[in-house]
Amino acid sequence: MSGAAGSGGWPALPWGEWEATANTLHMWTQIVGKTRLALTPLQNHWWNVPLYVTARGLGTSAMAYGDDVLDIEFDFVEHALHLRMGSGRSVSRPLRAQSVADFYREYLGCLAELEVSVKINPMPVELAHPIRFDLDTERRSYEPEYAHRFWRVLVQTERVFRAFSTGFLGKVSPVHFFWGSFDFAVTRFSGRPAPERPGMDAIQREAYSHEVISAGFWPGNGGYGVAAFYCYAAPVPEGLGEARIRPAAARWDKALGEFILKYDDVRTQSSPEGTLMEFLESAYAAAADAARWDRVALERH
Repeated sequence: MSGAAGSGGWPALPWGEWEATANTLHMWTQIVGKTRLALTPLQNHWWNVPLYVTARGLGTSAMAYGDDVLDIEFDFVEHALHLRMGSGRSVSRPLRAQSVADFYREYLGCLAELEVSVKINPMPVELAHPIRFDLDTERRSYEPEYAHRFWRVLVQTERVFRAFSTGFLGKVSPVHFFWGSFDFAVTRFSGRPAPERPGMDAIQREAYSHEVISAGFWPGNGGYGVAAFYCYAAPVPEGLGEARIRPAAARWDKALGEFILKYDDVRTQSSPEGTLMEFLESAYAAAADAARWDRVALERH
């Protein structure tokens, strides 16, 4: 069981202290996420791909397998990986420091024990220098306390994201965790198709086939180095970077092309929930106005 420092509220999540564990979880969630990708039909914008926050960690939700169903969950309370069939069979393995190759081998063994046959692409995605899961033999870190804190941040963030979603009458995504980019997001749609941008691959074309304003949280991976909330519009409307949004700590990151509010500027406030909601609503309004969305039709008033 994790200690009290990560048991509630908005816990500290300094990237420098848990980067190694986050990188481990990035690979492990990709392995489980690729199982979900293989067992579910394509849904618009790849909504069949993500994982979801559970009462104990991150999970796939139920996936059809023949006449049965399978769900897989990272339990960040007891620090175990659970694989469960609707028929009653289940397998669990402890989450611990080990190589990606060893985790992958044990994971495939769990699937075999449940008589589940799934073809998984062993190459990680959305990384600068990927190593095949079965060839990544370097021992990886796993700090239970920080895995637990990360889950607690997702739990708190999901509460605010869900409340934010209720004010929108248009198409809106579930609140979900993308294991490729290792971030947590919710997305609103204007309903209008988006022009195809140069250099987009098939995955991006599906993800950004329509105009979106997306908000999310990521812990600092990808070289950013600091946990932060973000909000962006795709395509980016002209002049969005000049918009003034709230709270005062939020800013436009020119390199990323999106609004950023650092996690520590949220969790240290007297009302982290109110601060985050102010950011979400302010950034969305700036993007929707710049992109000339029909806000009267799309929003609940």
